[in-house]
Amino acid sequence: MLVCYSSSSEEESEDAVPTDENNSFSRKCQEEEDDHPEEEFMELLEDLLSFASAHGAVLTLQEEFHLSLSQTVVLRHHWIQPITQSLKAGVMHCKRFLCTAGRLRVYCNAERTRTFLGMEVCAGHAQLMDLVHEVDKTMTEFHLDTFYKDPSFHVSLAWCAGDLTGQMKEGCIQGMQSLVDNHEEGPFVLQLDCEELRFRTGNKTFRFPLKP
Repeated sequence: MLVCYSSSSEEESEDAVPTDENNSFSRKCQEEEDDHPEEEFMELLEDLLSFASAHGAVLTLQEEFHLSLSQTVVLRHHWIQPITQSLKAGVMHCKRFLCTAGRLRVYCNAERTRTFLGMEVCAGHAQLMDLVHEVDKTMTEFHLDTFYKDPSFHVSLAWCAGDLTGQMKEGCIQGMQSLVDNHEEGPFVLQLDCEELRFRTGNKTFRFPLKP
């Protein structure tokens, strides 16, 4: 499913549209894999985390698996309804699609306070760029930061505190990629069925289905 998360530092109104209980501190648009990842995927993640730990990088599994389509920004409370309307209008013509990922990469946030193990998208890039274009139009409308010009779309798998990019790239990432490439019956490919966009703000989630 396609997802757009958002958050605000203020309490949300009671008349907002469909919600869930997840609280995000900051707003971002994302693509989510599945609420219940397959057993094969979870077994691979356990192997990857064990390998990383043996090489000095203790990683924590992500609570949910997503693919960001915007930078993190702070919203004013009274922007939530017009931003929701803008996003809905922008993506209503976008069609569902299948996205796949299979190449591991190491990422670090701008503040260099967290390192992430991600799986980079290998198919579906054009459709993701179309969605980013629509999200960026909403960002621009509200004078917020747009997404990166040359994004590396990826599903974040795990993270650790601090900047361990050098350590993981030197002696760890190649070994973990071998686990992906030689997984059981062949290379493991993560498939994401992108069927809706979500916009999360505080503890509320707005859902925008993509066209069949």
